[in-house]
Amino acid sequence: MKRREFVRSALLASATLPAFKFVPALARSGPIPDVAAITGDGREVTLRGAEIRELAEKLQGHLLLAGDNGYDQARLLLNPSFDKHPALIAQPADVAGIQNAVKFAREHNLLLAVKCGGHSHSGQSSCERGLQIDLKNFRGVQLDAPGRKISVKGGSLLGQVDRETMPHGLVTPLGTVSHTGVGGLTLGGGFGRVARRFGMAIDNLTSMDVVTADGRLLHTSARENAELFWGLRGGSGNFGVVTHFEFKLHPMQREVVAGKLTFPFESMRDALSMWADYAPAAPDELYFDPVVMMPPGGAPAIVQLEICYSGPVKDAERALAPIRKLGTPVADTVTTMDYVDVQRSGDIADPRALGTYLKGGFISSMPGELIDALVGGIKGDPRRATLLFFQHCGGACSRVPENATAFAHRYALANMMTLSGWAHGEDPADHIEATRRYWSGLEKFTRGFYVNDMPREATAAQINANYRGNHQRLVALKTKYDPTNLFRLNANVQPKRT
Repeated sequence: MKRREFVRSALLASATLPAFKFVPALARSGPIPDVAAITGDGREVTLRGAEIRELAEKLQGHLLLAGDNGYDQARLLLNPSFDKHPALIAQPADVAGIQNAVKFAREHNLLLAVKCGGHSHSGQSSCERGLQIDLKNFRGVQLDAPGRKISVKGGSLLGQVDRETMPHGLVTPLGTVSHTGVGGLTLGGGFGRVARRFGMAIDNLTSMDVVTADGRLLHTSARENAELFWGLRGGSGNFGVVTHFEFKLHPMQREVVAGKLTFPFESMRDALSMWADYAPAAPDELYFDPVVMMPPGGAPAIVQLEICYSGPVKDAERALAPIRKLGTPVADTVTTMDYVDVQRSGDIADPRALGTYLKGGFISSMPGELIDALVGGIKGDPRRATLLFFQHCGGACSRVPENATAFAHRYALANMMTLSGWAHGEDPADHIEATRRYWSGLEKFTRGFYVNDMPREATAAQINANYRGNHQRLVALKTKYDPTNLFRLNANVQPKRT
């Protein structure tokens, strides 16, 4: 949330794109031209017009080619640093359509991307000259309040879940920005404001339906296709397109205590030192993140503590007491709030006028040497926004064995991230280099990275190591369910070569 909210306010820009208009299955009549495309391993292929029309007829949705109405909106991600042009964009509206799109990609060995919310920080929910499956028309939730569970379609956004569950006093942990795609968030692990209390998104899954590389629809749970169920929980998008997630729900009051405490930049060391002392021991109901913001244009830098306390309101001040010892903030917005409003508080309608670059990794503690590096290395620039922020982990997230799910970073106290943001159209080279330079002094304090914030330049060796002791088990699953590596645009697990 911090990255989007801050860059938006700092650079004062957002793109306004034309509203999408629904079109027939194929947004053109008459003969379809042949289309140049590439395979997953980079070879050039030609997709015949007749084959494209046949896919459109099977899709039960929309099929877009370059130049069609809606094509440019569908291909773009929230980060305009990624400007890719798929050969085809499939927008299926049902499971059969998803299966047919996957089968088409497999038959032609196409480079394949899957898009839900478009938040992929490494740009992998779009592709150049491949097939993009855009799940924007495959959204919806079905609540079973008495059974405390909810079924979520694979293209849904997390705000749809919160809006449906909270009127019944129920919640499941899903992220911090309401327009995040449930699919991408969950398959990578899924943190959130109440994850320290109830566990990660993957810890609250009871089942998933997935279209695998051969086009089959498989139901997975602890009892059915259990090994695949294990791998889907943290294995990124390696094993297919998940069409339905079922989450268990937890009772929680609608009002939480949330907001921001803002301090001058000079308080950075004190704020980080307090967080280092208190974050590991904080109650599970308390989620709080330090954020350092250095705006462009010479505006004053600030330090914020973003807070969400989901326990009894009467106990909030006791939980916040160690934070209050920092002194009087220059601004204090902490108050009782509707949880759904808190989840929407960092939303932006469309940030695609902004370019960003992020580096991040997990920390299990914040020693004094790390605080020195954080304070001593951060530098602003009038041409860009500079941001340092954390996502508080621990609590219930850490009380799960490392091998219980494919997500292996149960030791994490926080996900530590730094980001540069600039006006789209500027040369990004200096901004990217500044982030890398700052990160070079921080990386040695990290252990692995969150695949949902995977660096765009991550190597195969780094990705393999990031799965830790779970990697070989994931390789076996990949070899079984996706032997040709059709689903490779993710934190990719490569199958064994035969």
